[in-house]
Amino acid sequence: MENHTEISPFYVKKVVCIFCEKKFPTLKVRSKFVKVENTETDFRPIYSDSNVNPLYYNVFVCQHCGFSFTEDFSKYFAPGTREKIQEQITKKWVPHSFSGERTIAQAIQSYKLALVCGNLKNEKFIARAGLALRIGWLYRTLQNKEQEIRFLKIARDLYMDSYSTEDYLSTGMSGIRVMYLIAELSRRIGDISNATRFFSRVIENQRHGGEPKIIEMAKEQWKIIREERNQGNVITE
Repeated sequence: MENHTEISPFYVKKVVCIFCEKKFPTLKVRSKFVKVENTETDFRPIYSDSNVNPLYYNVFVCQHCGFSFTEDFSKYFAPGTREKIQEQITKKWVPHSFSGERTIAQAIQSYKLALVCGNLKNEKFIARAGLALRIGWLYRTLQNKEQEIRFLKIARDLYMDSYSTEDYLSTGMSGIRVMYLIAELSRRIGDISNATRFFSRVIENQRHGGEPKIIEMAKEQWKIIREERNQGNVITE
């Protein structure tokens, strides 16, 4: 007999809001449905099934208070930050749910909410950089170049803050990966002086047995910059 009960790519996860501590449901994608076809040079994954994009569901949006966050957010709220969030998010929040399947527009909205919440909360630079980067990726999917560049620049600046304060150290991100992202995002937004400076730093790490795949990627991107510069196509800021 044929089995007609198809498993949904999604499952419901119950999340406790780190701000108001109330529970709410959110969708997540089952890992067996996640197939990455390839990865772009700024680590944006291209999924083989464009209808099942786990990126859309990274952000938890509390339907009760509006606070939006990811698993990268800490549970700690510095003095004064709760009041700011209460004033600027919760008081203005019209309760609605992000618990169903999300469109790309809803995904962008959820990331923007999380970025605002992360800024008000003084979340780590590295966590906020990841949010801005993903907004840039989603705008790339929509082929909205202007907004893509806008958010890649925000991400690049936050990665630079993370690099200089080393707030990435307690996360899964390595220093080489942060430097590479600064370089590649700088290249994409046309800031060639920072791109070349940080690609050079990544490549120097091969002497210390750094991450070989990222060092190879840096060499590739460095070559592209050199070729473009030789052809006179490079715009420097």
